[in-house]
Formats: sequence, C-alpha cells, structure tokens
Amino acid sequence: MRNNILIVDDDEDLTFVITDMLESYGYCVTSAASAEEAFAILGDRVFDLILLDINLPDSTGFEICRELRRVSDVPVIFASARTGETDRIAGFDIGGDDCLPKPYSMAELISRVKALMRRAYGRETASGRTVTFGDVSVDIAARSVTRKGAPVTLSLKEFDLLACLCEHAGTALPKEKLLSEVWGAFSEVEPSTLTVHIRWLREKLEDDPASPKYIKTVYKVGYILEAEK
Repeated sequence: MRNNILIVDDDEDLTFVITDMLESYGYCVTSAASAEEAFAILGDRVFDLILLDINLPDSTGFEICRELRRVSDVPVIFASARTGETDRIAGFDIGGDDCLPKPYSMAELISRVKALMRRAYGRETASGRTVTFGDVSVDIAARSVTRKGAPVTLSLKEFDLLACLCEHAGTALPKEKLLSEVWGAFSEVEPSTLTVHIRWLREKLEDDPASPKYIKTVYKVGYILEAEK
C-alpha cells in the first residue's frame, strides 16, 4: 500500500496537526522543517507523496522540487500562502502535481492526497496484489516471497527492489529510477550496488542466474521483470 508521506514545512504547529490527521487515515508521515533536512531525509528514504511548502527558512519548495525532478517522479503537492497565479504556474512548470493554498481545511487536504495517490498509483487496496513469475510468488503488501511454495528470505533492499520491479512488471526501468525508488532520490549509492542486488535476486529466484528468464537486463536502459499476466 502506498502510504509514506513527507511533509516539508517550518510551521511546527501546522505540521503536528497535519501529521496527526494523516496518520489517523493510515498514512506514515515524516516531516522536515528545512530544505537541508528534507534533502538529508530524501537521500535515505523513499516516499510516495511529498507535501511541500514554498517558503522555507533556507530555500524554497520550488528549488526542492526542481532538484527532485532530476531523479524522481514522486507526486508533489505545493502548499503555501503564496496563492498568486504566477506562483501556481511556476509550481506546475517545475513538476508540481497540485497546489493547495493556505489556509486549507484538513478535509480538503486528505481529499487532494487521496486523489493524487489514485492518479499516480491506481486504486491500490490494503490487501495489495500478488505478482507471480515462474514458481515465484510475491505478495507486495505482506512483503513475503515464496518459491515452489517455500518462503524465500530477502534483505530489506532486496525486497524493495523486487517490489519495484513487480509494480512495474513488463516495463523496462532505467537504473536511475530504480536507484531513486529503492535507495532514495538523493542517495549517493553507486550503480554497482544495484547490479549486485539484481545478481542476488537472480541467485535466489531464477533457475539459471547466469541466463535469467524473468529478471532481465535491458541493454543501455536498466532492468525489467517479465511476470505472468
């Protein structure tokens, strides 16, 4: 289930209220009060949506979004008292997905969040979905993998990588996107780390890791999972 949200806003009282409300709806919320703090968090974690204030003590939400769009397509909602047409257009031009003027009601915020999540990820349910390929079954929501009916032990990153491939099964994913989705938008992880994790997944899930049937390399692009329809 897609439910990890990052709030970037230096208004502590508002952030507390928003966090409490979103968590009551089942979202997992992390907050940052500055651009520096946001970049540090984004370098270490992956989020499904970002609620981004335009005015920050050390930068602007525009700058964060501009840098983010170099490496990630995570949905971004701008929230700000700057409600002029120029600011709204600027936000959309640099990659923002929605703009919410302050002050706003919590009901409107949760409605915008749900709507953007649906547009970005489809109508996912709490039960998630199971993806199969060969004798492997991956339950994304339960974070469990079986092969020939027996459990397969994966590290956290191995599973996150496999889940990302499963969620985009049949689509060739660039290495940059996989690194961003699994290790964080501003992570300094080397591409070789991705290569090693792909090799580990093949060793655990493919009959012949040297000639994979499902987790395939796409020349000059990245990787693709060819799963059953």
